[in-house]
Amino acid sequence: MQIIKTIHELHPIVKAWRKEGLSVGLVPTMGYLHDGHKSLIERAVKENDRVVVSDFVNPTQFGVNEDLASYPRDIARDAALCEKAGAALIFHPQPEEMYAPDNCTFVDMNRLTKGLCGKTRPTHFSGVCTVVSKLFHIVTPDRAYFGEKDAQQLAVIRRMVRDMNFDIAIVGCPIVREPDGLAMSSRNTYLSEEERGAALVLHRALSLGEEMMRAGERDTGKIRQAMVDMVEREPLAKIDYVEIVDSDTLEKVEWAASSVLAAMAVYIGKTRLIDNFTFEN
Repeated sequence: MQIIKTIHELHPIVKAWRKEGLSVGLVPTMGYLHDGHKSLIERAVKENDRVVVSDFVNPTQFGVNEDLASYPRDIARDAALCEKAGAALIFHPQPEEMYAPDNCTFVDMNRLTKGLCGKTRPTHFSGVCTVVSKLFHIVTPDRAYFGEKDAQQLAVIRRMVRDMNFDIAIVGCPIVREPDGLAMSSRNTYLSEEERGAALVLHRALSLGEEMMRAGERDTGKIRQAMVDMVEREPLAKIDYVEIVDSDTLEKVEWAASSVLAAMAVYIGKTRLIDNFTFEN
């Protein structure tokens, strides 16, 4: 497995694969990979002849005072995981490789990015859409793989691909959890032992909401309030948002009549964690 740092090096490799008639899968990541990422790579390896994993901490999706500088990085660790999972190469560029000094072009959208994470991180999804678009142009994959833990991101990427006519299949992959239910995340490494225990409140609250829906409750106000009440009983937790929205439009719904997404972002200490579930009627 190769680690490629420049677009100039990557292009002839991908062109050679195409000349051989090989299919290409892309797994975009910000590195510091865990078993959740591994599941994406393994899925991509099953469905494509060659798999590229991008390992790039994208500066444009971090807001002011967010954790760009402290975001965990370990390319040697990432390379070992990618090789074990069967990836063909890692694309590991530096920011100056992806963004010219006078870069002034961005990809953005409205509606889907206004609520949930976009409400408190207003520039985040412009950064996501821009870097993913660039990766699509650089790698030219047949399929790209994203985790369902970042549910809003997945919905945004799917809409961008549709609206911009990218000839790429977007594959969503299930959330991978720790044995106690905590959704795997690179940011879990920020948690102290006490905070790690407190973080389980996200999964407990979402499980309660899902149980209510399975029992027949459809009033999203009641379901949301039950989840909020549970989170607020945890002293180390501070809610950013708890919402129930339409799975496709991401707009709030009062009644869970069709497919809905229950999503939350919660600060445990200084660490912002996200989690969700989707309920299909």
